[in-house]
Amino acid sequence: ESKLDKGRGPVATVLVQNGTLHQGDYVIVGNAVGRVRAMVDDKGKTVKTAGPSIPVEIIGLDDVPQAGDELNAVENERMARELAEQRREKQRQEILAANSRVNLDELFGQIAAGVQTLNIVVKADVAGSAEAVKASLVKLSNEEVKVSVIHAAVGGITESDVMLATASNAIIVGFNVRPDKSAIDSAERQNVDLRTYRVIYHCLEEIE
Repeated sequence: ESKLDKGRGPVATVLVQNGTLHQGDYVIVGNAVGRVRAMVDDKGKTVKTAGPSIPVEIIGLDDVPQAGDELNAVENERMARELAEQRREKQRQEILAANSRVNLDELFGQIAAGVQTLNIVVKADVAGSAEAVKASLVKLSNEEVKVSVIHAAVGGITESDVMLATASNAIIVGFNVRPDKSAIDSAERQNVDLRTYRVIYHCLEEIE
């Protein structure tokens, strides 16, 4: 699991499966890399090492990883960054390939069928929630309206989220997070629909 902590930055909760994780180790988890600056066990105590079956919160990553990503310790920072760049490039290629699969026939077919698309930007307090909200919203799609989550991420709602929503004609859904002042002002100026929820059922009911 992972989250963006105001004071500590990206925080990942990991369960060690093999070997021992040490404070100071260089790690890669999904597309995120970093050095383990600190580890906290389930009792809130700072620890220097964590062995198999031990869950710890780690601080020191450069980004918030996805829930379920596998973490590996590597020899050095250079190796971690090279691996992360390879993974990011692979992800970019996959996104490009997926986007290019929409052919004109399909597009005209959708227009003829009168299918509308509801674009949504999702922000949540932790990665697991972001993924769950995204998956649940996509399932609301029906024959008339396709629900498309164009961006799902961890953290508060910012002005850049509003800019993305404006460019994509999307609405913003926040789960257990709030918009900052600049996001609220920008949403009002750009006429972007910004909604926040604490219960996933309320969110799904309203979007439906």
